[in-house]
Amino acid sequence: MKTFCFISPRWFGVAALALAAAGTLLADDTLDAATKARLEAFEKGPATIDITKYPEALKENYDLFSQKCTQCHKLSRPINSDYVLPDEWSRYVKRMMHKPGSGISSSDGKKIYEFLVYDSAVRKKAMLDDKLAKATAEDKATAEAAIKKVRDQYDGK
Repeated sequence: MKTFCFISPRWFGVAALALAAAGTLLADDTLDAATKARLEAFEKGPATIDITKYPEALKENYDLFSQKCTQCHKLSRPINSDYVLPDEWSRYVKRMMHKPGSGISSSDGKKIYEFLVYDSAVRKKAMLDDKLAKATAEDKATAEAAIKKVRDQYDGK
């Protein structure tokens, strides 16, 4: 005899969020002391960004970024991180997309990535310039092309 268990969609969502939070806690428990300290430092910084001068479409991307990323960690973590290069953001967003319960689709991930690349080129310009100065000529050219593509896409709107 087969037994079926029905979980209402509302409780399934609650359970999924609880599992995602537990996974985040467990994942943070496995980090080395230096990485934990680095993340804690990021989380002590500002938890919002002044986007009033950003293009409207990027403001929408920021709203999506804020909504999706706070499901698993404080928004201050990515806002204050030392990631500024497009390939750093690409790896970060892809890693977050694969976290259980993130709810970040490919389309959402692209919008979040574009926001983070644009924001880094504006708000974290000094850090970006420093990393680009230390990059190989090929890596610098690749990063600058990716930044230009995002800037051209949004600054023209």
